[in-house]
Amino acid sequence: MALKALLLLSLLVISAGLALAKQDPELHQCKHQCKHQRQFDEQQKEECERSCEEYIREKKERERGQHERRRGEGNSREEEEEETQREENPYVFEDKHFEDRVRTEEGRVQVLEKFTKRSKLLRGIENYRVAILEANPHTFIAPAHFDAELVLFVAMGRATITMVREEKRESFNVEHGDIVRVPAGTPVYMINRDENEKLCIVKILQPVSVPGHFEAFHGAGGEDPESFYRAFSWEVLEAALKVRRDQLEKIFGEQRKGSIVKASRQQIRAMSQHEEGPPRIWPFGGESSGGPVNLFHKHPSQSNQFGRLYEAHPDDHKQLQDLDLMVSFANITKGAMSGPYYNSRATKICVVIEGEGFFEMACPHLSSSGSYQKVSGRLRRGVVFVAPAGHPVAVIASQNNNLQVLCFEVNAHGNFRFPLAGKGNIVNEFEREAKELAFNLPSREVERIFKNQEQEFFLPGPTKQQEERGRAFE
Repeated sequence: MALKALLLLSLLVISAGLALAKQDPELHQCKHQCKHQRQFDEQQKEECERSCEEYIREKKERERGQHERRRGEGNSREEEEEETQREENPYVFEDKHFEDRVRTEEGRVQVLEKFTKRSKLLRGIENYRVAILEANPHTFIAPAHFDAELVLFVAMGRATITMVREEKRESFNVEHGDIVRVPAGTPVYMINRDENEKLCIVKILQPVSVPGHFEAFHGAGGEDPESFYRAFSWEVLEAALKVRRDQLEKIFGEQRKGSIVKASRQQIRAMSQHEEGPPRIWPFGGESSGGPVNLFHKHPSQSNQFGRLYEAHPDDHKQLQDLDLMVSFANITKGAMSGPYYNSRATKICVVIEGEGFFEMACPHLSSSGSYQKVSGRLRRGVVFVAPAGHPVAVIASQNNNLQVLCFEVNAHGNFRFPLAGKGNIVNEFEREAKELAFNLPSREVERIFKNQEQEFFLPGPTKQQEERGRAFE
């Protein structure tokens, strides 16, 4: 009886295997490879085939589970397409793409994943990283140096930033719109000197040691943040610092609060007293020797009722020139847009500071048919998106709020911005014959469209009805 049951079970297993093989070409191929492994004996071949069947069963169960979850959530076809597009869009980075490097009760530092983690299309900016520092009022951010060049933009609040260079300490009081360059290896620390407002600083880093990777090195501190002094033996530290081990253990063991801590009003006042002292030398030098360069104190490079664009160009600031980097800030009026346009050389790394909206971009790399694919994404505070060189892009503010976007433009030297709409669009520069040949229309018809422009760079955006017709994001 037991033998009959065993034979019946074997037949069922074989039948199930045959059915799976008949239905699934992947299983058939897997078993075929098992049978032709010369180094396998018969028992190993059978085990290999069973592994194939188990793998296919698990795969089908996973696919069935995913399908049921999607169906259970009741997503519409359009919502599913939108979700798929977001997953396949290598140019947009959201909260889930950041990791916390530092988190205390008083603040945090978030670092965006490497750009190339999502797509090799972003190899051109592989050696750049983005980080965001947030600190509560009246806090101290512990000293550290980085194996990377840093450019900081004060997106919110008021801070005092202190750097130590060649036995000299230089401190700068900075506010919203200020840019600071911190050379690689420079010890730097800061305070949020505001009693009420949070401090938010957006950083772009260019690693100098390991491409695409950077570290913060804390000298001061103890266990949290851990001091790099603790990596040395006590014997070496005793000899170098000329103190006993018990004193070393005390000084490098007391700090357990993290690298962002609360400071007293007296401590904050003492560290920001230089504001009333003699002028300091600003890292950018030149016309700003008496204080920081602030984007919003400069005349906007583009301005009309639809928005304003502020730019710090490397040709004007030597230390940005060293990094071949431009910093720009666009404040797009609600319901308006910037572009479409494209950059000749610069890749834009854009961080949304405030507001909501969306962007659209033409990309030739994501389509297998050789046509351009529309890449689009929702924009809200904290979202990062990338517009590579040569890619036509438009950024649109929502109907309800202005959209503020900070951009770090990599490979800025020799870059030109080519407008595709507005007064100075490139089509207007074509000869009449070129227009006729390019569009296969009389030139007057082409000019009727492209010369019907009153504004530059910032333009009226699509109406809500137009957005809905284009299935754009609100």
